[in-house]
Amino acid sequence: MNNNASAMECEPRTSDPITQPTTTAGGVASDSNGSSLAEAVTTTTNDTTETTQHHHESSAPPPPPNPSLEPVHSIAQRLLSLRGSPPGTLASLAESEIRLLCQKVRPVLLSQPMLLELEAPLKICGDVHGQFTDLLRLFEYGGFPPESNYLFLGDYVDRGKQSLETICLLLSYKILHPENFFILRGNHESAGINRIYGFYDECKRRYSIRLWKVFSDVFNCLPVTALVDEKILCMHGGLSPEMESLNQIRDLSRPCDVPDVGLMCDLLWSDPDTGVNGWAENDRGVSFVFGADVVAAFLERHDLDLVIRAHQVVEDGYEFFAGRRLVTLFSAPNYCGEFDNAGGMISVDENLMCSFQILKPSSRAARFAARGAAAAAAAAAAQQQQGVGGMTQQQQQMQGNAGGVVGSLAGSNSSGSLQNSPTL
Repeated sequence: MNNNASAMECEPRTSDPITQPTTTAGGVASDSNGSSLAEAVTTTTNDTTETTQHHHESSAPPPPPNPSLEPVHSIAQRLLSLRGSPPGTLASLAESEIRLLCQKVRPVLLSQPMLLELEAPLKICGDVHGQFTDLLRLFEYGGFPPESNYLFLGDYVDRGKQSLETICLLLSYKILHPENFFILRGNHESAGINRIYGFYDECKRRYSIRLWKVFSDVFNCLPVTALVDEKILCMHGGLSPEMESLNQIRDLSRPCDVPDVGLMCDLLWSDPDTGVNGWAENDRGVSFVFGADVVAAFLERHDLDLVIRAHQVVEDGYEFFAGRRLVTLFSAPNYCGEFDNAGGMISVDENLMCSFQILKPSSRAARFAARGAAAAAAAAAAQQQQGVGGMTQQQQQMQGNAGGVVGSLAGSNSSGSLQNSPTL
């Protein structure tokens, strides 16, 4: 089976009926699809705790000490200068500059292993899919490199309108901060896929087909997995029935295309499935689906605590599976402008506590505002009727209403309107 046009893209996750941690609302900042940033809570493999996240106001990256990196620094500065611009504003980059970026990043990628061995603290992000303004908001919220360390799980291009800006900023950061910024390969970092789903057309329209081929050479150099403090295994897709040892990942050679079958294909394409025990065929037409029993056995065999993967749209930006031993992470809110999904980012601290930071979609933000307005109107009416304590009563009513909305959103992670959405 060829993993291109026949494959079904970004299938929404079937929801996992697991009680979710409480989510707290916070400050907001709009993104390209009208979503807003909101604070979330922390959770660990064994427990749930609340934390407070802060919005970061960071400037452009400091000038590089190596003069040879000045062109890359210039590219990053121009991309970051788009902060605050209308969504869809294109960067002013010459094709020769982008080619230089690709030329410089290949040896950096190839100098690091296929299985990255990383240390916390770091931020982990799922699919971005060309939603460049949302990518900038993630950095604003989590801290711009090198203020924070990052691991991205793949699918940087296709679907969104600014795949070029998205991948160029990520590659720039990889060159400027090679030991603090890491990017894995997703199934869309493959010529057979992004030839069809948007990136090829964007390169051809804005620059040339030759540039698309240059990016394909870069994608063939990307690593496919990361191991955080020997306890958290991260990849784009999922597990593989062929994986008996993590050394098999280390032994994968690069540069290479994504094969149609086998270990590397599964790491980029497989999915968890609540309705399956063991392994079964994947409805995408590529790779497999696996059950909670597979996750439990895999983690026990390799002395791991958690699998973090991306690859599927989930309503709240993250979704647990297998008794919270696997989490699906998706970082593109209002995906394709069609899904009412949030975007998620995981912050892993030195103790391997994972906090979920959420980009809420616009419709949810609107519901918060609408309910708040209704509460204010009710309080004003009560004040007119009773003539007592109007402002205090209004504040209490709005706070109580907001708490109810937050509680309902937290619970929705295990049910979700995306369950029956059309497969992309």
